[in-house]
Amino acid sequence: MMPIPTSLQNRILDHLTFLYGAEQAAAVWRRLAAILHDFHRRNPDLASVPFSPLTEREAVLITYGDQFREPGEPPLRTLHRVLTETLERVVPCVHILPFFPYSSDDGFSVVDYTRVNPDLGTWADIGRLRDDFCLMFDAVINHVSRQSEWFRRFLAGDEEYARWFISFKPDAPLDWVPTVVRPRPWPLLTPVQTSYGKRLVWTTFSEDQIDLNYAHPPVLLKILEILLFYVEKGARIIRLDAIAYLWKKIGTPCIHLEETHRVVKLMRCVLDAVAPGVILITETNVPHEENISYFGQVLPQEGRTDEAQLVYQFPLPPLVMHSLLTGSAQALSRWAAGLHTPPGATFFNFTASHDGIGVMPARGLLTADEIQNLVDTTLAHGGRVSYKTNSDGSRSVYELNISYFDALSDPAGGEPLEVQVQRFMVSQAIMLALAGVPGIYVHSLLGSRSWQEGIALTGQNRSINRQKLRRAEVERDLADPRSLRSRVFSAYRLLLRARTGDAAFHPLGEQRVLDLDERVFALLRTAPDGSSRVLCLHNVSDRAVTLSLRLSGDRRDLLDGQAGASSGGTLTLLPYAVRWLKL
Repeated sequence: MMPIPTSLQNRILDHLTFLYGAEQAAAVWRRLAAILHDFHRRNPDLASVPFSPLTEREAVLITYGDQFREPGEPPLRTLHRVLTETLERVVPCVHILPFFPYSSDDGFSVVDYTRVNPDLGTWADIGRLRDDFCLMFDAVINHVSRQSEWFRRFLAGDEEYARWFISFKPDAPLDWVPTVVRPRPWPLLTPVQTSYGKRLVWTTFSEDQIDLNYAHPPVLLKILEILLFYVEKGARIIRLDAIAYLWKKIGTPCIHLEETHRVVKLMRCVLDAVAPGVILITETNVPHEENISYFGQVLPQEGRTDEAQLVYQFPLPPLVMHSLLTGSAQALSRWAAGLHTPPGATFFNFTASHDGIGVMPARGLLTADEIQNLVDTTLAHGGRVSYKTNSDGSRSVYELNISYFDALSDPAGGEPLEVQVQRFMVSQAIMLALAGVPGIYVHSLLGSRSWQEGIALTGQNRSINRQKLRRAEVERDLADPRSLRSRVFSAYRLLLRARTGDAAFHPLGEQRVLDLDERVFALLRTAPDGSSRVLCLHNVSDRAVTLSLRLSGDRRDLLDGQAGASSGGTLTLLPYAVRWLKL
């Protein structure tokens, strides 16, 4: 058996004991140790790759495997060609959204975790991407597809799968159901017909997405095997989708349970044992304090945390949107000034993704009227609004469905395209300047507008921001300097080059928010070793702003190479201007 440090073994056993009790934990550990041994035997080199966080040179592009289409070519192969040729490797890390066989939710209802969707390509195509990019894989492990083999065997009465899902007889008492936190308006329990009669199965997200029962140890062991399989296939970052809802306990809200945190800690231990260079990121679209709980606790002897190394920065999209709609950075600055991360961990910053703009994380950071303004603006700009069901049966806004470009500019407003692009690029510059790892949705990189036809085609609000693109059309647009795509991509490339070229933007570097003017979001970024400092200024308003800056000598702007404010001088930021001054 491979040697595992005693301290790590003890942590694993502690987590298993908490989840299953001492007697059962010992048996589970024996089976887990065998899994780790087999993995290490096949991949001995991975154990010697130490954990090292992503650097300022890296950002993550979020994209579907079939985001780009080319007639007669597997989409994953087309994706590789677009990333390496059309987009010139502008982003070195790629989050390929679920590329497995699926039955609904654009990939998030997985039929088989171990196969590549044949409509997209093969594992060889994933390997080609792995050779050129750092890859993030999705672990969609709260639930599986209704069409999965696991659930089909449950329905057929296979004893091996009898406890893999959470089920109830139709006459079971269900008075506890309203206490469960729901991210969707549909029923929590879905009726199904099994070989032993009708049952109600737990479905947090939809009737096609059947929740797994982690209280049954074989489920946990199988999922851990799958995570290690992803590592073998080239995942450097593993995204734990909807992880907050993982463990169920009747009589509780079934979100953020200690058992769920223990499962994440256990996953971290497993990776630390055989592949410590792999990073865990948790996706939890919840208020900020709940979100950052997935960093876990600091391990003093190791100077790092015991859960995720990266946590999605969910308040950022609505706060940036609010800033640019109101011309005031005050709420954003107040929030950012209070951000802190534990050792070895940081945020995954983003403004847009395949989902909508979540408003739950903004509650408490923005007033009810300010959130309503986001809703009203989304609707006025042609977007949609999605809701969640509350414990009392009422509904409240869950997310805004619109492209981030259109969220900031009314597509029917007649405003000059140049102004719309400037406003949008301020939002992206803020995201890139913040401490953490940037996550760039492909439609933001290319300046996509809302895809209204998508909602008509699928009946789903989220389709508005999930349009698939033809490679030839993208290349034609990028070749035209007057086009929206070309303007946004060119501006984005400039920002990325500036960011990757300076250690002040290291994800673990220091960040200080400066109070210069309510219309300006100002950050002072400092490299972890103090070797570089950059003053990042972002005018979120449509008015010019003049700042008095006390700087020693001329300061070069990383974006255009020009000198900024000089000693004792002033600096004027034009509407929606971005200046990153090297100090």
